[in-house]
Amino acid sequence: MSDVTLTDQFGRSIEYLRISVTDRCNFRCTYCMPLEGLPWLPKADILSYEEIVAVVTQLAPLGLRRIRLTGGEPTIRPQLTSLVAQLRGVPGVSDIALSTNGVKLPELARPLRDAGLDRINMSADSLREDRIVAIARRNFPFDPVTSLVAAQDAGLSPIKLNVVVMRGVNDDEVADFARLTLDRPWHVRFIELMPVGDMRELTWDHVVPSAEILDRASAVDALTAADGPTRGNGPATYYRFPGAAGTVGVITPMTHTYCGTCNRVRLTADGRLRTCLFGDHEVNLRDALRAGEPLEPLFREALAGKPREHSLLQMQVGGLRALSQVGG
Repeated sequence: MSDVTLTDQFGRSIEYLRISVTDRCNFRCTYCMPLEGLPWLPKADILSYEEIVAVVTQLAPLGLRRIRLTGGEPTIRPQLTSLVAQLRGVPGVSDIALSTNGVKLPELARPLRDAGLDRINMSADSLREDRIVAIARRNFPFDPVTSLVAAQDAGLSPIKLNVVVMRGVNDDEVADFARLTLDRPWHVRFIELMPVGDMRELTWDHVVPSAEILDRASAVDALTAADGPTRGNGPATYYRFPGAAGTVGVITPMTHTYCGTCNRVRLTADGRLRTCLFGDHEVNLRDALRAGEPLEPLFREALAGKPREHSLLQMQVGGLRALSQVGG
């Protein structure tokens, strides 16, 4: 294994790759994708599983250690367990995670775990069936708690639940979500809304600052600072109720940026390496990969252009129409 590490122009060590396996989703969440969807990528443009594994195989000797599979919704791509199993076999990769809306976890959690998946982040923005339908704009029979229990029973750990808090939409459920951590070893993370691209019907008026979120959660019991999960790459700050099995976290892209410690880059479904969620800098890896060219020079070129911080506060979103395009 090479001792060569990958660092960007600001000296940040890059060891974490978020891989979007599809741009499609079975939800149309109000903050993530337009109701009518987006122009889907042609199948020929999307990286095959073998190509994704080839990218990871070339980057792992350079210091890539952690992988997260995202979408769109990654579980709607067929044979996802096959990709997990192949990635599990890449030397140097120590952590494989999945971001999902959880709809398919009751049937897929155990096969994914058996294939080598370590952990999940599940997104759910309400515990109420009517609100789930209203936010997702899809009428699925879906109970988030059932999906989380399936993940826990399969041995996936840690289990993180991401909740985008929207004023006047679901902010009255903060305490209900926080209570889930009392008896279960789950990590509920409240995320400040990020108004992006075509999602501008959700504006600054809908953003609930993290301080207010924590105040609402404290209605359950007193919160004290806590260590986060032992495994993870995220920017959350964690708290715990007295004697609770899990933790409450906040992620603050709008009121406090955390770019100074960013250790991640993103691979889009069509093979573009994007160095910042809301930046416009990206490098095409797919064409070089298909031409049989080495990826290391392109990866280093990309890191040389990785910005110091995102520009979301200036409402610059790097050409994004929707968060679903880059997997969040």
